[in-house]
Amino acid sequence: MARFGDALTTGADLVNAAERAVMAALEQLEGSAPASAEGGGADLLCFFVCGADPEEVTLAGKRVMALAGDAVTLGCSSTGVIGGGRGVEGQGAVSVWCASLPDVEITPFRLDTVIEGDHLAVVGMREPGPRDRAAILLANPYEFPTQAFVRESTDALHGLPVVGGMADGLRGEESVRLFVDGDVAENGAIGVLVGGDGVLGTVVSQGCRPIGPSMTVTKAEGNLLVELAGTNAYEKLEELVDGLSEEDRELAAQGLHIGIAMDEYADHHEQGDFLIRSLSGADPEIGALTIGDMVEVGQTVRFQVRDAGTADEDLARRLASFGTDRSVGAGLLFSCNGRGTALFPRSDHDVLAVRRILGVDAVAGLFAAGEIGPVSGVNHVHEFTACLLAFSR
Repeated sequence: MARFGDALTTGADLVNAAERAVMAALEQLEGSAPASAEGGGADLLCFFVCGADPEEVTLAGKRVMALAGDAVTLGCSSTGVIGGGRGVEGQGAVSVWCASLPDVEITPFRLDTVIEGDHLAVVGMREPGPRDRAAILLANPYEFPTQAFVRESTDALHGLPVVGGMADGLRGEESVRLFVDGDVAENGAIGVLVGGDGVLGTVVSQGCRPIGPSMTVTKAEGNLLVELAGTNAYEKLEELVDGLSEEDRELAAQGLHIGIAMDEYADHHEQGDFLIRSLSGADPEIGALTIGDMVEVGQTVRFQVRDAGTADEDLARRLASFGTDRSVGAGLLFSCNGRGTALFPRSDHDVLAVRRILGVDAVAGLFAAGEIGPVSGVNHVHEFTACLLAFSR
């Protein structure tokens, strides 16, 4: 039987916090060795460190890996961590999640980039085996081509789901640290392949609500929307905003998004039928809108808004649907750093929802600078999303 543990500790002394977190998590593995023994019977140990001093973050990560015994270790720095039923943002904290997984195969990997001709190539990815069910990926967003890699991963990994997040630090680029199997890296990406029946699958909640009608892209250039339904895209946006209710107009003013339909052949496109992307610019002179992805003529799009209520409802619905016929034992949670207290009244909203709806305790993760998870069988990098990798009891 699989066994899980998780813990979150805070404190100015990050190394001490790391020691307390790893010991508390390992103690929860039923039938494992006592807390004084290294390893505690864990097969996989994931951890996340938030701290002001990058060198202290490094020391804390090394201390966690030293106490992990024979477990495969995977971790990174972040601006906030999740664990023990809590979320902590912007202060010294360490979160540890550990698992004894007798029916799961765990294969660590590290990715780097090399120059091949006129482009960068990613090296280090292992070929998935027949039993592999998912890949956990943690990346440095400042220099690793995460978007491009994840975009190609669905085909390159034969449809294997990839879930994870982009690391960060309280000092930005200089403070990013990646930890895998005893090693520390500042660049590239790291991860593990996990295989076997103990891996249940993923839940991705984008948390947006569509507004206005669905429209066909009739002219586009890369990530520029030039025409929608045969009309200047900027004018279409103005027309939409003018027709919104006061409440939706306020939400649109806070940040408008656009959804790209995932099934062009569906008769209707409603909430949950879109891949959500940011609307990052609008140019009235050329009438174009800039979005956070490439778009092609013929695709269907629909404008979207997000608020705490919509995000809460979407996460609850997706978790409930996922848990209907599955016995979930634990999960790794990758929530956007734009969720937490930036969206909800409390930073622990997402982890509490997972624990309550799926009936599990061992849920840990980080507030990421970008989340990774599959939508309709295709791996994507997301914003403002909660992505969960679930394990069986």
